[in-house]
Amino acid sequence: MPQAILSVHDKTGLIPFAQGLVELGWTLIASGGTARLLHENGLPVTEVAAYTGSPEILGGRVKTLHPAIHGGLLARATAADQAELERLGWDMIDLVAVNLYPFEDTIARPDVSLEEAIENIDIGGVTLIRAAAKNHARVTLVCDPGDYPAVLGELKAGGVSPEKRHDLAIKGFAHTTHYDSAITRYLSDPTPAACHEEEFSLSLYPVSKLRYGENPHQEAALYSYAPNTGPLGGQVLQGKALSYNNLLDLDAAWRAAVSYQRPTIVIVKHLSPCGIASADTLAQAFPLALASDPISAFGGVIATNQPFDAETARALGELFVECIAAPGFSAEALQVLASRKNLRLVSMPDTSVEPVFELRSVNQGILRQSVDLGDPAGTEWRSVTQRAPTAAEMDALRFAWKACQHVKSNAIVFAQGEATVGIGGGQPNRVDCVRIAALRAGSKSEGAVMASDAFFPFPDSVEEAAKAGITAIVAPGGSVRDGESIAAAEAHNIAMLFTGVRHFRH
Repeated sequence: MPQAILSVHDKTGLIPFAQGLVELGWTLIASGGTARLLHENGLPVTEVAAYTGSPEILGGRVKTLHPAIHGGLLARATAADQAELERLGWDMIDLVAVNLYPFEDTIARPDVSLEEAIENIDIGGVTLIRAAAKNHARVTLVCDPGDYPAVLGELKAGGVSPEKRHDLAIKGFAHTTHYDSAITRYLSDPTPAACHEEEFSLSLYPVSKLRYGENPHQEAALYSYAPNTGPLGGQVLQGKALSYNNLLDLDAAWRAAVSYQRPTIVIVKHLSPCGIASADTLAQAFPLALASDPISAFGGVIATNQPFDAETARALGELFVECIAAPGFSAEALQVLASRKNLRLVSMPDTSVEPVFELRSVNQGILRQSVDLGDPAGTEWRSVTQRAPTAAEMDALRFAWKACQHVKSNAIVFAQGEATVGIGGGQPNRVDCVRIAALRAGSKSEGAVMASDAFFPFPDSVEEAAKAGITAIVAPGGSVRDGESIAAAEAHNIAMLFTGVRHFRH
């Protein structure tokens, strides 16, 4: 009778999988909480402690680390190995379903202690994975709940193929490599966004091969930091496969959308936001974001920080949109959007930006930095003009400052209330970006506020803002000519604030 050991932290899909094994005549061994769950669901199971004759010890630190378990896993299908197991009173183990303590989730918590992190370093699970993967000529390893249906299907069809066992073994070794790398990084420096001068290893998992890269003559593929995840960690619900450029634009839009608390729409075209707006509902925010630059919005992508509803879907009107990313879509919204056959919909799992570092390739190397998640804690804005901003101007400045962080430098954002009305960025000089933002805003620049991602090296940007009708400005400050820019603001009765924080986005 074939025998399986089950020892999982993530119990997703475990019961149907175990039920399928029992129906096929398998004997189940399980540890701790896994055994309890199987018992509670009426499935016959032998606890590891009963199987080995050795209790769990050290508060659960030692459960499956026993020769009866690993002898059963590592034994080859030879007469000598079988005879040795029989002499010891042990049996072959033919399948392992195992996943690991959530070390990375644990260390992602801002309040995690070193002791908590250490206790979430899995030992027995990693050992099970490596033993099963090493002996994949005979043993089937399942370290991902997503593989349960496929494995069960092959077992029902007569047995897991050698090719499938080989692929599952590779997945297991890749998983433990990634896991150990996370532990190494954390113990080297337990700050979430630590960058290290020592060797930095990285495990990437293939998500999909892309039709091409930025241009048709370039090859491209998408990889993930975690196995078995979809594009950007989400799931494509509708439309053809995402392209290289779609993925870049969606990532930019998603980062901007989730930086806001209120329902927010972000429209991105060619990696640059062309409209951002917040309101009481997404449907109210959409026309405000669209009005920021309706020409550029054509053929762009949209991201939201709230589930996409039918009212917002209908608000799109005739606008051609390439993709939408949102933390879920209502059933009615999916019905409304189904008629847009070429529209890709990506359901995101939550409203976070992960990981907390980002990598960019350079010639013969990689740049690594922590993600810019906004002003550091304790940042204080300082009024540098005699006139302080009004309450309404202050609200608009805070909105514009957050939007500015997602625009390519030199970034300039004009805003009215909780909506951008003009965006200029990506130019070699800042004053041109002010002019572009003013051009986009037109008459809406009158009475708007302005955010600049970096200081003004000369007063010309402030002068251009005054011509456009800007009434308040927020910028980092720090130029040797700050006094000239402040004097220009004073001359035009513009309230100006300095944050002391720069937000370049190259």
